[in-house]
Amino acid sequence: MSSNITETQLSSYRSSWQTFSKNDFVTLNESLSRDSTKPMIFLSHKHDELTILQNVISFLIAEGVDIYVDWMDDEMPAYTNARTAIRLKEKIKIANKFILVATPNAINSKWCNWELGLGDAAKYIEHIALLPINRTYQSFNGSEYLKIYPFIQYEDGNGKYSSGTYIPKGYYVFTPLENGNLKVVPLKEWLLS
Repeated sequence: MSSNITETQLSSYRSSWQTFSKNDFVTLNESLSRDSTKPMIFLSHKHDELTILQNVISFLIAEGVDIYVDWMDDEMPAYTNARTAIRLKEKIKIANKFILVATPNAINSKWCNWELGLGDAAKYIEHIALLPINRTYQSFNGSEYLKIYPFIQYEDGNGKYSSGTYIPKGYYVFTPLENGNLKVVPLKEWLLS
């Protein structure tokens, strides 16, 4: 059975003292300065959820990817303005994948919704996913449009593929299909595709 990833699960990827700074991130650009064999993820998130963000970054780095976080980009304007929006559009287009850290606060954020719309246009559907974080069982009521997007969840080994075989424990990307079924792909495989 699959379930949203919990804050506790994510925190296990980061030691209590570990935090990330600008030096830990690769600048997302079209130059050859970064290891192009590692996928680059544009991480859309609510800025004031720093602990969750640090844990998500640890989780994704453990999966073998580079992360782009806008507020750690030296090229971003110091204050949000129209130039910020233009830079974000560029970065979303350049990234290999787009992941929205889908907390209720992020879903209610105008910026996160705007970024999701850009991600939809630039990456839909093979290269975009939601990462719903279970925060004391808050719901996403009023955001039913999110149900069209692939999402990342943990499988505990009790769920089954449509063939009837069990899905091994681990993290997967579940993509909603028109027939109501879900396409299930291991997270690591999705990140590298």
